[in-house]
Amino acid sequence: MINDNGKSMIQSRDIVDPPKSLNIAKSPSESIQASIVDINSLHEHEEINKQYCEELTMRIKKDGIIKRAIAVDKNTMVVLDGHHRLNALKELGCQKVPIMLIDYTMSEIQVRSWNGIKVNKGDVLEAGLSNKKLPPKTSKHMVITNGRERHISVLERRLNVPLTNLKHNLKVNTTH
Repeated sequence: MINDNGKSMIQSRDIVDPPKSLNIAKSPSESIQASIVDINSLHEHEEINKQYCEELTMRIKKDGIIKRAIAVDKNTMVVLDGHHRLNALKELGCQKVPIMLIDYTMSEIQVRSWNGIKVNKGDVLEAGLSNKKLPPKTSKHMVITNGRERHISVLERRLNVPLTNLKHNLKVNTTH
Protein backbone atom coordinates (compact mmCIF):
# COMPACT_ATOMS: atom_id res chain seq x y z
CA MET A 1 0.00 0.00 0.00
CA ILE A 2 1.26 3.48 -0.80
CA ASN A 3 0.40 6.51 1.33
CA ASP A 4 -0.39 9.97 -0.02
CA ASN A 5 3.33 10.85 0.11
CA GLY A 6 4.20 7.95 -2.19
CA LYS A 7 5.81 5.89 0.59
CA SER A 8 5.06 2.24 1.22
CA MET A 9 2.96 1.64 4.33
CA ILE A 10 3.66 -2.09 4.48
CA GLN A 11 7.25 -3.08 5.05
CA SER A 12 8.49 -6.13 3.15
CA ARG A 13 10.03 -7.45 6.38
CA ASP A 14 6.52 -7.52 7.90
CA ILE A 15 5.14 -9.97 5.32
CA VAL A 16 5.88 -13.67 5.49
CA ASP A 17 5.10 -15.75 2.41
CA PRO A 18 3.46 -19.17 2.63
CA PRO A 19 5.98 -21.92 3.35
CA LYS A 20 8.13 -22.78 0.32
CA SER A 21 7.66 -26.46 1.20
CA LEU A 22 4.11 -26.34 -0.17
CA ASN A 23 4.01 -28.63 -3.17
CA ILE A 24 0.98 -27.70 -5.24
CA ALA A 25 0.52 -28.26 -8.96
CA LYS A 26 0.77 -24.57 -9.90
CA SER A 27 3.53 -22.38 -8.56
CA PRO A 28 2.40 -20.08 -5.73
CA SER A 29 2.86 -17.04 -7.98
CA GLU A 30 0.31 -18.50 -10.41
CA SER A 31 -2.26 -19.54 -7.82
CA ILE A 32 -1.89 -17.07 -4.93
CA GLN A 33 -1.69 -13.28 -5.09
CA ALA A 34 -1.59 -10.75 -2.25
CA SER A 35 -3.65 -7.59 -2.48
CA ILE A 36 -5.35 -4.91 -0.42
CA VAL A 37 -8.94 -4.22 -1.45
CA ASP A 38 -12.00 -2.26 -0.43
CA ILE A 39 -13.56 -4.08 2.52
CA ASN A 40 -17.02 -3.93 0.92
CA SER A 41 -15.85 -5.76 -2.22
CA LEU A 42 -15.76 -9.10 -0.37
CA HIS A 43 -18.65 -11.58 -0.17
CA GLU A 44 -19.09 -13.57 3.02
CA HIS A 45 -20.52 -17.09 2.78
CA GLU A 46 -20.89 -17.83 6.51
CA GLU A 47 -22.44 -16.20 9.53
CA ILE A 48 -20.09 -15.46 12.42
CA ASN A 49 -20.04 -16.30 16.11
CA LYS A 50 -20.76 -12.84 17.55
CA GLN A 51 -19.10 -13.49 20.92
CA TYR A 52 -15.88 -14.74 19.29
CA CYS A 53 -15.93 -11.79 16.87
CA GLU A 54 -16.23 -9.32 19.76
CA GLU A 55 -13.25 -10.95 21.51
CA LEU A 56 -11.21 -10.93 18.29
CA THR A 57 -12.14 -7.30 17.64
CA MET A 58 -10.80 -6.33 21.07
CA ARG A 59 -7.55 -8.29 20.48
CA ILE A 60 -6.97 -6.69 17.09
CA LYS A 61 -7.78 -3.24 18.50
CA LYS A 62 -5.34 -3.79 21.39
CA ASP A 63 -2.59 -5.00 19.02
CA GLY A 64 -3.27 -2.14 16.60
CA ILE A 65 -2.45 -4.41 13.65
CA ILE A 66 -3.95 -7.13 11.50
CA LYS A 67 -1.60 -10.11 11.54
CA ARG A 68 -2.94 -12.38 8.79
CA ALA A 69 -4.46 -11.79 5.36
CA ILE A 70 -7.94 -13.11 4.55
CA ALA A 71 -8.25 -15.96 2.00
CA VAL A 72 -10.53 -15.02 -0.91
CA ASP A 73 -11.54 -16.71 -4.17
CA LYS A 74 -9.88 -14.68 -6.92
CA ASN A 75 -12.79 -15.12 -9.37
CA THR A 76 -15.74 -14.20 -7.14
CA MET A 77 -14.22 -12.37 -4.11
CA VAL A 78 -16.00 -14.85 -1.82
CA VAL A 79 -14.24 -15.13 1.54
CA LEU A 80 -12.88 -18.65 2.08
CA ASP A 81 -11.21 -18.11 5.46
CA GLY A 82 -11.22 -15.08 7.75
CA HIS A 83 -14.89 -14.14 8.28
CA HIS A 84 -14.28 -13.18 11.92
CA ARG A 85 -11.19 -11.10 11.05
CA LEU A 86 -13.14 -9.38 8.28
CA ASN A 87 -16.03 -8.52 10.60
CA ALA A 88 -13.62 -7.33 13.30
CA LEU A 89 -11.98 -4.98 10.78
CA LYS A 90 -15.41 -3.67 9.74
CA GLU A 91 -16.29 -3.07 13.41
CA LEU A 92 -13.02 -1.16 13.84
CA GLY A 93 -13.89 1.15 10.93
CA CYS A 94 -11.44 -0.19 8.36
CA GLN A 95 -12.14 0.60 4.71
CA LYS A 96 -9.43 -1.67 3.27
CA VAL A 97 -8.46 -5.28 3.99
CA PRO A 98 -5.38 -7.37 3.12
CA ILE A 99 -6.28 -10.52 1.22
CA MET A 100 -4.75 -13.54 -0.46
CA LEU A 101 -6.43 -14.20 -3.80
CA ILE A 102 -6.67 -17.97 -4.28
CA ASP A 103 -7.81 -19.90 -7.34
CA TYR A 104 -10.72 -21.82 -5.78
CA THR A 105 -11.04 -23.98 -8.90
CA MET A 106 -7.72 -25.69 -8.11
CA SER A 107 -8.24 -29.34 -7.23
CA GLU A 108 -5.76 -28.91 -4.36
CA ILE A 109 -8.25 -26.64 -2.58
CA GLN A 110 -10.86 -28.76 -0.79
CA VAL A 111 -13.83 -27.92 1.41
CA ARG A 112 -14.78 -29.94 4.46
CA SER A 113 -17.34 -29.40 7.22
CA TRP A 114 -16.66 -28.21 10.76
CA ASN A 115 -20.17 -28.97 12.01
CA GLY A 116 -21.38 -32.00 10.05
CA ILE A 117 -23.40 -30.04 7.47
CA LYS A 118 -22.52 -31.39 4.02
CA VAL A 119 -20.98 -28.61 1.94
CA ASN A 120 -19.15 -28.31 -1.38
CA LYS A 121 -17.42 -25.53 -3.31
CA GLY A 122 -20.63 -24.72 -5.21
CA ASP A 123 -22.52 -24.28 -1.93
CA VAL A 124 -19.82 -21.91 -0.65
CA LEU A 125 -19.86 -19.76 -3.78
CA GLU A 126 -23.67 -19.72 -3.99
CA ALA A 127 -23.96 -18.65 -0.34
CA GLY A 128 -21.41 -15.88 -0.83
CA LEU A 129 -22.86 -14.53 -4.04
CA SER A 130 -26.52 -14.76 -2.98
CA ASN A 131 -26.03 -13.30 0.51
CA LYS A 132 -27.78 -16.39 1.93
CA LYS A 133 -25.07 -17.20 4.43
CA LEU A 134 -24.36 -20.63 5.83
CA PRO A 135 -24.27 -21.15 9.63
CA PRO A 136 -21.00 -20.27 11.42
CA LYS A 137 -18.13 -22.70 10.90
CA THR A 138 -19.93 -24.72 8.23
CA SER A 139 -16.95 -24.87 5.87
CA LYS A 140 -13.34 -25.74 6.58
CA HIS A 141 -11.10 -25.06 3.61
CA MET A 142 -8.11 -27.30 3.18
CA VAL A 143 -5.20 -27.41 0.74
CA ILE A 144 -3.49 -30.61 -0.31
CA THR A 145 0.27 -30.18 0.05
CA ASN A 146 2.88 -32.90 -0.13
CA GLY A 147 0.11 -35.49 -0.23
CA ARG A 148 -1.67 -34.37 2.94
CA GLU A 149 -4.47 -31.96 3.80
CA ARG A 150 -3.62 -28.81 5.71
CA HIS A 151 -5.84 -25.89 6.69
CA ILE A 152 -5.95 -23.16 4.05
CA SER A 153 -4.42 -20.74 6.54
CA VAL A 154 -1.00 -22.12 5.50
CA LEU A 155 -1.49 -20.09 2.30
CA GLU A 156 -2.41 -16.85 4.10
CA ARG A 157 0.39 -14.36 4.49
CA ARG A 158 1.36 -13.33 7.97
CA LEU A 159 1.68 -9.57 8.09
CA ASN A 160 1.63 -6.67 10.47
CA VAL A 161 -0.46 -3.94 8.87
CA PRO A 162 -1.37 -1.09 11.23
CA LEU A 163 -5.11 -0.57 11.46
CA THR A 164 -4.65 3.14 10.75
CA ASN A 165 -3.41 2.16 7.27
CA LEU A 166 -6.66 0.31 6.61
CA LYS A 167 -9.00 3.01 7.88
CA HIS A 168 -8.30 5.54 5.16
CA ASN A 169 -8.97 5.48 1.45
CA LEU A 170 -5.29 5.41 0.52
CA LYS A 171 -3.76 4.60 -2.85
CA VAL A 172 -2.96 0.90 -3.15
CA ASN A 173 0.15 -0.39 -4.90
CA THR A 174 -1.00 -3.49 -6.77
CA THR A 175 2.40 -4.40 -8.21
CA HIS A 176 4.17 -7.29 -6.53
